Amino acid sequence: MRKLFIGISLLGTLGLKAQYGSLNEILNRLEQRKGINQHLENVNIDNKKFIFIKDEADHTERDFIIIKENNATYVEVFDDKATGESSSNVFTGDIVRKKNIISLRADMLENKKIPMPVTKTLLLTQQDNILYLIDVNTRDRWIDEASYSKKAK
Repeated sequence: MRKLFIGISLLGTLGLKAQYGSLNEILNRLEQRKGINQHLENVNIDNKKFIFIKDEADHTERDFIIIKENNATYVEVFDDKATGESSSNVFTGDIVRKKNIISLRADMLENKKIPMPVTKTLLLTQQDNILYLIDVNTRDRWIDEASYSKKAK
């Protein structure tokens, strides 16, 4: 009886270990898909342009982040659907990158210092060889324009 109990315990332990291993693999794949567990430190984002398009009922908003070395330009373009007019804001500032996290701080609006800088914390991810920036606070997804241009063609 004792040998039977030890045998069942040993098989149960091996079964739990196998289940834990497969669960761990599933969680790793999900994290990679979400962008959490990706190692993109060596991906060059210099001279990259990321775009975000938001379609509202009364206007369309197109935002751009242009990265050149440690400097960044953040552009907001608003297209009014009723009048067809466009307006834009051009912010400039800098970025700091630590692994997959990019912090954007734009403290100049059209070459004038602003009291409250525009800040964004972005997570660099890659899915199907397409680079994305995901805003950590709003979950907005910014796509690399070069990837978007290839897909549109």
